[in-house]
Amino acid sequence: MSESTITFIPPGAKPGQGARQVKDGEKLTIRVLRYNPLDPDSKPHLQAYELEQSAGMTLFIALNEIREKLDPSLQFDFVCRAGICGSCAMVINGRPTLACRTLTRDVGPEIILAPLPVFELIGDLSVNTGKWMRAMSERLETWVHLKQAELDLTRIEEKMDPELAEKIYELDRCIECGCCVSACGTARMREDFIGAVGINKIARFRLDPRDDRTDADYYDVIGDDDGVFGCMSLLGCHDVCPKELPLQTQLAFVRRKMAGQGFK
Repeated sequence: MSESTITFIPPGAKPGQGARQVKDGEKLTIRVLRYNPLDPDSKPHLQAYELEQSAGMTLFIALNEIREKLDPSLQFDFVCRAGICGSCAMVINGRPTLACRTLTRDVGPEIILAPLPVFELIGDLSVNTGKWMRAMSERLETWVHLKQAELDLTRIEEKMDPELAEKIYELDRCIECGCCVSACGTARMREDFIGAVGINKIARFRLDPRDDRTDADYYDVIGDDDGVFGCMSLLGCHDVCPKELPLQTQLAFVRRKMAGQGFK
């Protein structure tokens, strides 16, 4: 059987520039940082797996192949497989990102995987981002606040300017994958820091004309070192966001508004 070679061009590269050739059947080595916190005999260690690479293989596909054919005990999370749910976030060669959106050809042929830091470890590559996100959302009260005593569910909602609606939708694209939190230096040091994901949510609700909260109300929630003033502006969050949200802009916007409120 003749050997076939497939040429891949990384996103943004021009034909002939930055292309890398990957052969069908090329060996791929994946090393996983494994540890089960519920097993008293378990110790953190790297475990290597070898498999054959194929055209268009994502890291998500590779991990499923490992679990199906090599090691059914390997723990990792997935739901949508399309970069929508954020469940498969992990540290890939030192960078927090989504396994389902990562082509093995772009990070191989040797890959090191680790769970997202900051979050509670369930086992191997699986972490409890949901617990952290829920606590953050409850603290920031990430829902529309209305001052009226009773809600009239039959009332027709007021029209919103399309441009404003688009700005709100842009910030609503956050999938709470946890990559920004794991890449944050402050979150590594301060357990209660709300991270870029929390600051982004505040920016979203501040834009929403349906929310009756004032800057003074927001200041009471995030106007401290566990909130917007704890950010060291390292912008690791902005660099790793898989949805490419404008986190740098929102951090600056919210900090400016809260700083002005603090002087009143």
